This record gives sequence, structure tokens and C-alpha cells, in this order.
Amino acid sequence: MPTEFSKLAELCEKLEKISERIPKINLIANFLRNLERDEISPAVRMIIGKVFPDWSDETLDVSWGTIIKVLRSITGATPKEMLQIFNKVGDPGELAKVLFETKKVKRQLSLFETKLTIREVFRTIASLAKIKGEGSRSRKEAIVKALLSKASPLEAKYIVKVILGEMRHGVSEGLMEEAIAKAIGAQTELVERANMLLGDIGEVAEIALTRGIEGLKEVKLRLFHPIKPMLAQKVDSVADALKEHGGISAFEYKLDGVRMQIHKQGDKVKIFSRRLTDITDSFPEIVKEVREKLKANEAIVEGETIAIGDDGRPLPFQYLVRRLRRVKEKEKMAKKISVKLFLFDCLYRDGKLLLDEPYTERWKNLEEIANGIPLVPRIITNNVKEAEEFFNKARKEGHEGLMAKKLDSKYTPGIRGKKWLKIKGILETLDLVIVAADWGYGRRKDWLSDYYLAARDEKTGEFLIVGKTFKGLTDTEFEALTKRLLELKLFEKGRTVFVKPEIVVEVAFDEIQKSPKYKSGYALRFARITRIRYDKSPEEADTIQKIEELYKKQFSAKAKPKV
Repeated sequence: MPTEFSKLAELCEKLEKISERIPKINLIANFLRNLERDEISPAVRMIIGKVFPDWSDETLDVSWGTIIKVLRSITGATPKEMLQIFNKVGDPGELAKVLFETKKVKRQLSLFETKLTIREVFRTIASLAKIKGEGSRSRKEAIVKALLSKASPLEAKYIVKVILGEMRHGVSEGLMEEAIAKAIGAQTELVERANMLLGDIGEVAEIALTRGIEGLKEVKLRLFHPIKPMLAQKVDSVADALKEHGGISAFEYKLDGVRMQIHKQGDKVKIFSRRLTDITDSFPEIVKEVREKLKANEAIVEGETIAIGDDGRPLPFQYLVRRLRRVKEKEKMAKKISVKLFLFDCLYRDGKLLLDEPYTERWKNLEEIANGIPLVPRIITNNVKEAEEFFNKARKEGHEGLMAKKLDSKYTPGIRGKKWLKIKGILETLDLVIVAADWGYGRRKDWLSDYYLAARDEKTGEFLIVGKTFKGLTDTEFEALTKRLLELKLFEKGRTVFVKPEIVVEVAFDEIQKSPKYKSGYALRFARITRIRYDKSPEEADTIQKIEELYKKQFSAKAKPKV
């Protein structure tokens, strides 16, 4: 018997009201156990708000404007009414629910009254990605309208949330991994590893619920399905890094470029960004170099590609943004920029998975196959002075600083641990998400140029504002960012445009202060944007919990007032 979509909506509604992790895991595990085989993957993907895996080229490309237009058409609500409701509820899905409860919904006429099922809703939403070209927007509107016209108020809420990828119930992919493990009585690590290798939490859930623990153990890596990158924590100095790593560490240059995960099989080469998106077409010269030089039939290697000037020195990251975003009209200009690849890790080589091998073994494999492709400069030392000299050398050559890597560390995809540490030696920065922007004044009047910066609450998934700034960007960046923010527009109130949390920016600041002004409870003093991180996803943004830690650390370092 097909499972009704209302059951999934009811589950999500319960999850939204629960803050504790364990009850959430138990609810999801119980729900998954009762699904039919072909419902498992769709349900899991919809619960976390990811219709397609991160590495997929498929996108729904349905804007908030399209949803607004459909809701107005179905409910007859005026823009003023919708804005008033949205200002109260602050959530696109909740807006749909309230409209369906308070307005007369125009239902799709049918001879037979049927309930929406998980399969039907997922297939309908996924089909939106196939609609492209002239007239695609109106065709998508028609499909969304037909789907919503069959929905109850609660179903409408979660259909809208799934389409926009805005679930806001605190169920991350990591929590879903725990729930899948709970559903079959497995160790979470087994599910994590399967998801790491496949890069598709929906498929992992289906394997787990239908083939059990043995099925998960049989999961193998697939070339051209990117693995989540291993992440690093920040430390203040090389001395701190050495202390954390037991007195000795490998120090590598930290380059200011595009992190790449490169997959090779024969002559086929694909490049994936740190967000797991396919950026192969943006770097043809890197593809050519890897195809011709890398001494392995099959391999997955990691590296950083930087832009370099005529003098061979690195150029700022912004010079690579055009390539990352594939801006067609700038394509010729972008290709004039010289780039250089430096490799720093080897994850797979000719049938051998190297993730569980120590850093030293992975580096050895990398040296054996690099075959003329430069490796990132590095030293191994237990000497603070030698490490500091290496740090100063990196900075003098125009790089960001150093990475410190524990010699016996395994490669742990998606984990921001202390096995890898980054040392920049500059002002503390945070990766924050733009959630709204004000129209500027004077020279900036045509641009959205005063940005509301938010950190992610890792408990709820909500993005909480920690400050505003208009500082740090060029006129060209203001113009480009305005265009992108308007594409992400949710609604406008006065001079403020509220947007889908999508764009990540690196922000420098002087101090973190307590602030009753913001729900987060914190505010950044003298915040300024140092760069736009088109290579990072909102899920990679820094958290409120990290800001709280930084605040405490900063406060503890201050002099205590005399009593």
C-alpha cells in the first residue's frame, strides 16, 4: 500500500517541534521502517530537503517568485495579505499552510478523489528539473499548481519547503545517517562510510533498509561520484598546531584558490568543487594536464588551483570566480587568466581506496603518480621556529598561510576535525550567509549593498543574524551580487530584500559582542567582507556555536576589571 505524503508531512511537523536529537532520530527511524522499497530514497531526500545528491547536475530551478505566483493563483490572496502573513510566520512553507487554511483553495477537478503519495510528490517535484528552455517557467508553474491543488494545508507547507530546500526542522544529513543506522541496528559509522562512498543518502537508506548491514558493507566507491572533502579547524599559530598534533606535523602552503577533487579513469577526467559540483568545463587546461601527466589509470586526487599573474605570483581568489560560475559573456576573459594546479592528497589509486591510510602513505602514493604535476610545498617538522619561517615564506610568496596535518591521520570526508588545522596569521574570519540586503544610498543606490550576515544554528539549521556590513566589496562585486541576490529574493519590505540563504561570504571583524538586537544574541563589531565564497555551500557556514566559543575565548583573554 503506497504511503501517503501526509504521513511524511506529519513527521516533519513533529520534527520541527522537537529540539532534542535522540527523539528526532527515533521518529525518523520508525518512519523509515514502514516504507516500501521505492519510497525510501524519495522520503529520505525530501525529509532533508535535497531532491538530488550534491554532485548531481540536476536542479529544480524554481524560484520563490514562482511559488508566490502559484500560491496567489490557487488562493486568490493579494500581495499585501501574503506579505502580512509572511512577516508573522517568517517561513515560505508556513505561509502556504496559512493561506490554504484561511482562503478558498482552487482545487483540481477530478472524477476520483485520491490522496497524494510520497512517490507521486517526489516524482512530480523531481520532474521540474527536466523542464528547460523557452516557456519553462510557465510549464513549471503549471506543474506546481497542479500538485498544490491536490494538497492539504500541511502537505502544501512541506511541498513548498521541499521545492525550495528550506526544511528548517533541524534534520541534517548527519542526523539522517544516525536515523538510518538506528532503523537497522547498525553502527552510524557504517552508514556514514556508505554515504561517503556513494554521495547519495537516499540510495544509502534504500540499501540499508532492504539489504541491511551486509548490504552497507558491500558498498564500493564509484568514480565520478565525488566524496565530501575533509575539513580543517583554525588555530592561531604553528605552536598551537604542533601541540595539538603531539609535537610534529606536516605543514603545507595554504593556497587561495579553488579546491578540486579530480577523478580520472583512462582518458576521462572530471573535476568537482568543494561543493561537489562538476566544474570540469571551467578548467580545460587542468583536465588536459591531468589526462596527460597523472600516472594512474584510475585515481581520485585532491588539489588547489590558483590564478597566477605574469610574475608567477598568486592572484586573489576573485579572479577564479568567473570560471566557477561559468559566466558565458566573460568566458574569453576568464580563459586569459593563467591557472596552476597543486596536488595535496590521493584518495584512490588503481583499485585501492586510500581513505583509511595515514596521511604519510597517501602522500607517498601522490608522489608516485604526480609525474610532473606540482605538489603543494610542504615540510615535516617538530621545530616551532622552522615552522614559523615556513609560514612567513608562504605569506611572503602571496599565499594565505599554512595547513598543518597530523602524520597518522586518516582522510575523514565531511568532518571538520583537528587532524587538519589551518593557520592564517591574519584577522579572525568567519564564513557567514547573506539572508537579506538593503538597497544602498548615493553612489550605491542601484545596488543591494548593505548585507545581513547570518551564522547557522547547528541544532535547528536556522540561520541567525550576527551583523550587517556594506564594507569590503568592489563596485563590480556589488553589481554581480545584486543580480544574484535578486534571483534568490523571497520578499521585499521597505528597503530590505530578504533572500534564500545561499551566498556565503568570508567576513573579518574586530570583536564579537553580546547583542539583544539579534535573535542570535551576538553581533560582530566592524564586520567587513573579505571575499565572496561561491565555492562554499550554506551548510559549510560557521555556526552560532562557534561564534559563542570565539566570544568566550575572546572574553577570557581580556583583562579583568578592578573591583
